[in-house]
Formats: sequence, C-alpha cells, structure tokens
Amino acid sequence: MIKCETISQLREIVNEWKQQGKRIGLVPTMGYLHEGHLSLIDYIKSHCDCVIASVFVNPKQFGPGEDIDRYPQDFERDMQLLQERGVDVLFIPESNEIYPDDYYTYVQVDELGKGLCGRSRPTHFRGVTTIVSKLFLITKCDVAAFGQKDYQQAVIIQRMVKDLNFDIQIIVCPTVREEDGVAMSSRNSYLSAEERSSAVHLYQSLKRAENLFKSGELHAARLREEMKSSLLSTPEINVDYLEVVDAETLQSIDKVHRITLLAGAVWVGKTRLIDNILIDP
Repeated sequence: MIKCETISQLREIVNEWKQQGKRIGLVPTMGYLHEGHLSLIDYIKSHCDCVIASVFVNPKQFGPGEDIDRYPQDFERDMQLLQERGVDVLFIPESNEIYPDDYYTYVQVDELGKGLCGRSRPTHFRGVTTIVSKLFLITKCDVAAFGQKDYQQAVIIQRMVKDLNFDIQIIVCPTVREEDGVAMSSRNSYLSAEERSSAVHLYQSLKRAENLFKSGELHAARLREEMKSSLLSTPEINVDYLEVVDAETLQSIDKVHRITLLAGAVWVGKTRLIDNILIDP
C-alpha cells in the first residue's frame, strides 16, 4: 500500500492508473477505523481495479463546540487495517493541504440538509459535500462507497453527484452492527461501560417502530410515538430527534406509502449517536 500525503503525489498515481484504463474506487473516512469502514472496502473492491482510502478529519464538517479536538485517531492502526484489507493507496493529507489559507469555495445541497441532523448541525453537510467533492476531483474515482448508518449524508451525496453531473457510481452499504445491534461508530469509543449499555436503546426503539409497521401500522405519528416511548423512559439518553421521513426526499410524512426511513439521533452522556432503519411497504 502506498501512502500519499499530498494531492500532487496522489494525482501522479491516479493519472497513471487512468492511462492504463483502470477503474478507481474511493472510500472516504475520518479514520479510527472499525468493521463498518472495512466493509465498505470489501464492497467496493468488486466494482473497481484500484482502491483509494482517505483518512482525513475534516474540520469543515464540525460546528462550534463539537468534538473535533477529541475525535479519536490511531493512524498506525488504520494503516495496518487498510493494508490488510487490500487498499492500494492511503490518502492522508494535512488540513492545510486540503484547505489552504486562501480557501473560499464550498459545495452545498439545499433542502436535503435542513432536516434530521441538519437541524442541530446546520453547517455539517456543507462541510461533508465540500470535502467529498474535492476527494472526487482529486482521486478521479469511478465509484465511491458510503455507509447506510449516515443515511442522510449518503442521500445528499447522491443528489450532489446527480446535480453536478459527476460520472461516479455511489454505493450505499448496509450498516454494520455490534452483537447487540448498536451501529458501529468511531464515537462509540467515547462511551463509558454504563453509557454503552444505554446506547442499545436507540436501535431497540427503531426496531420497535419497525415491528409496529410490520404488524400493519402505517401512520407516521404512531411510529414516532413508539420510538419515543422507550427512549424517553431511559434517563441516560437525551433525544435530539426521532423521525419518520420519506427515504428519497427526507421530508416528514403522515403515512407510509413507499420506502421510508426511521431515523434517530440521541445524546448518551456527551456522545451523540445516530441510527436508522428502512421500511418498505
């Protein structure tokens, strides 16, 4: 595996691959890798000839008071895991390589980023779409993989690709979960043992709503109440949002009539966790 720290280094490799007619895959990450990240690499390898993984803690997607200064990092471990998984190139730039002092340009997808996580993190998705579009251009990738755990992010990136005419295939891979159902996340490392025990209630609340839907309930308000009923009785958890939205538009609905997203974000102690489940009538 080749490690690149600069855009010029990476472009030399990418241009050579392009001359050879190779199909390039990209897996963008912020590091502190877990099996969820590694599953993206496994998925994308069958869709390309060469795999680039990026590790970059993107400052533009963190708002004031968020956890960028304590976001977990272990670059040596990340490099070992990526090499073992067969990644061809690791792109690991410094922040000033991506955002020099005279940087002014941002990419933003309107509407889709206003609800769900966008309500409490109003600048987050602008930072996501900006770094992802830059990585698309730097790597000249043909295919990129993202996880369903960050469903809103994936929908926004898909819309950006469509609207800006990127010739890139976007693969959205299933959420990888711990044995008790908790979605794998780098931020799980923040949790104490007691908080980790409480974290499972988010997934359980989504499953309760899913089971209610399977029993025939189609009214979104009733599904939302089913999610809330279990979480509001858990004192260690503070709810950011629990929503039932259209899976494509991310808009609230009154009744389930096509693929729908059950989504939630909660605070467990000082750690914000997200999760979701898709239901299909």
